[in-house]
Amino acid sequence: MDDFKHNIEQSFGVLSETKSGWKTELNLVSWSERPAKYDLRPWSPDHEKMGKGITLTKEEIIKLKEILNQMEL
Repeated sequence: MDDFKHNIEQSFGVLSETKSGWKTELNLVSWSERPAKYDLRPWSPDHEKMGKGITLTKEEIIKLKEILNQMEL
């Protein structure tokens, strides 16, 4: 897995931060030089390590936004 690479092309925001400095972020990430997708996961302060998360296409993030806009929070 030495060839595994990631490139954060755009950061949209931080949802939370732990005491150790890890932040759950929404970013546009290219994984292994593939087209970038929307990505929600925890990152270490230097963005070298990451936790489990979800990756969404543009269509999926649009649908998620529609669902969230309909929710009463």
